[in-house]
Amino acid sequence: MSTSNQNNTNLKYVLYARRSIVANKTEEDKGIPSIESQLTEVRELAQNEGRVIVKEFKETMSASEPGIRPEFTKMIEYIKSGKANAIICFKMDRLARNSVDEGVIKHLLQKGKIQCIRSTDREWSTDDHTLIWSVEFGTSTQYSRDLKKHIKRGQNEALRRGFRPGLAPIGYKNTKYREQGMDESIVVDEENFTILRKMFDYILSGKHTPFQVLKIATEEWGIRSRKTRRYPKGRPLSKAAWYSILSNPFYYGEFEYPIGSGVWTKGKHKPLITQGEFETVQQILNKDAPRPKTHNHAYVGLMRCGQCGARVTCEAKVKKQKNGNVHYYSYYHCTGQVDSSCTQKSVRQDVLEEQIIEFFSSMKISHSFHEWAIAELKSEYERERNDKTTILYNQHREHFKIKEMLDRLFDMRVAGEIDSDRYLEEKARLETEERRLAGQLEVINTRVQTWVHDAKRLMTFAERVIDEFKNGTIDKKRAIFASLGTEHVLLDRKLTVKTEKPLLVIQEMVSAANAVGKPLEPATFLSLQGQNGKILPTGPPLWRWAESNRRVIRYEI
Repeated sequence: MSTSNQNNTNLKYVLYARRSIVANKTEEDKGIPSIESQLTEVRELAQNEGRVIVKEFKETMSASEPGIRPEFTKMIEYIKSGKANAIICFKMDRLARNSVDEGVIKHLLQKGKIQCIRSTDREWSTDDHTLIWSVEFGTSTQYSRDLKKHIKRGQNEALRRGFRPGLAPIGYKNTKYREQGMDESIVVDEENFTILRKMFDYILSGKHTPFQVLKIATEEWGIRSRKTRRYPKGRPLSKAAWYSILSNPFYYGEFEYPIGSGVWTKGKHKPLITQGEFETVQQILNKDAPRPKTHNHAYVGLMRCGQCGARVTCEAKVKKQKNGNVHYYSYYHCTGQVDSSCTQKSVRQDVLEEQIIEFFSSMKISHSFHEWAIAELKSEYERERNDKTTILYNQHREHFKIKEMLDRLFDMRVAGEIDSDRYLEEKARLETEERRLAGQLEVINTRVQTWVHDAKRLMTFAERVIDEFKNGTIDKKRAIFASLGTEHVLLDRKLTVKTEKPLLVIQEMVSAANAVGKPLEPATFLSLQGQNGKILPTGPPLWRWAESNRRVIRYEI
């Protein structure tokens, strides 16, 4: 321990005072120091020894765990910044009761950032041996660990006796505040217990709502929260506290400890109500509970603002006319989450749906075209299936040749006709070719069926989508619109549908037919594509997407 007569005026002290909990009157009478008593004694010590305090830090927090004391953290940062280089406190254990905070203090002492720590009973400096620091801080840390064990043991013992550790709920009280020298337990607080029983009776009668009962109990019966030093007469119960009482199983004799552990204990305290009465109250609460308002907006999450890129949301509004008529509207607008100053105006849902229908109209095909196209697809499927048979035969033959070559290569290596390096090189090349052919066989086997199925779905969608959308429910309309994509753009109240190739190609066909003044019928389509009678001539616009990574329509009509 340092006893050097260093010049204290060269040191800049921070004062640190801490207590785990607010001191009550009994503890103060026993001499357990409060925050204010610590400050008084430490200030007096600093004045008598000529120590300069540049800043004070005080807090009511436990030091058993690191990182939970905001004032301690501020003090350390204050010292690291060079604004102070010494600490003065009531006792050393006020600074640290865990190994992490202990390490921070010891590190700053070793580096000279902290040159002195002064308490009311001793003083440490950077010249002291680190072993002495370790013993002092280690004692504080061990005390904290032992205290946790004692508390846990006491809690387990209380649970075995049917006593819930902690502060008793309103209507009960802890005996340790009433009598000393006896095992702690929970007893009835006669005044509030009687009022609470009456309040439960009013709820069970079904003639009063929980809020009405709370108002009667507060204004007429004088129900109050537990008395404290700050509120010696108690306070009126809040609605949150009242509803918490109504849903607390403690009042029929059971409790969960710790909360959320799933461990339930049968208490030895006197129940306020029976379990059956408790369950009846829960049913009443569920019946009286306000139902959350839900709004099913069809197109939320499917559009972005064309100005700032934020998502488009929806807001429901009610307009009442003087003649008593009531109208309900839904308005879609930018959320403003990307740019709060976005100037885009809202658009009404019916106007938005008109634009969606307009898009569907741009790819509308007739029933006759749909039937003809499906028939052509079937014919094309048969042609491709025949072609596939020929292709598969050739691929299988090539695959078989590769396997034969691998077998011959192995025989040549065994006979010594080729060396090891040549064998490995040829083997690797042939195996690579074998894997490529096997992959092609698998693709060829499924490709035709896949694109024909997708094409049929697309044609059916294009023919029927307008009727399905107009007559559909909100959920159905959303599903249809979502099948087009989820990144549509709303700018200046105009909708731009961002979809992918299949529907865009049909749009081009319909547009081309309209350009010549004829609807998209089989004859018109063939005149646009030529008179070869095939729906899949070389490079037709309808199936430009067939070999690409296309996105198929997910909504099936």
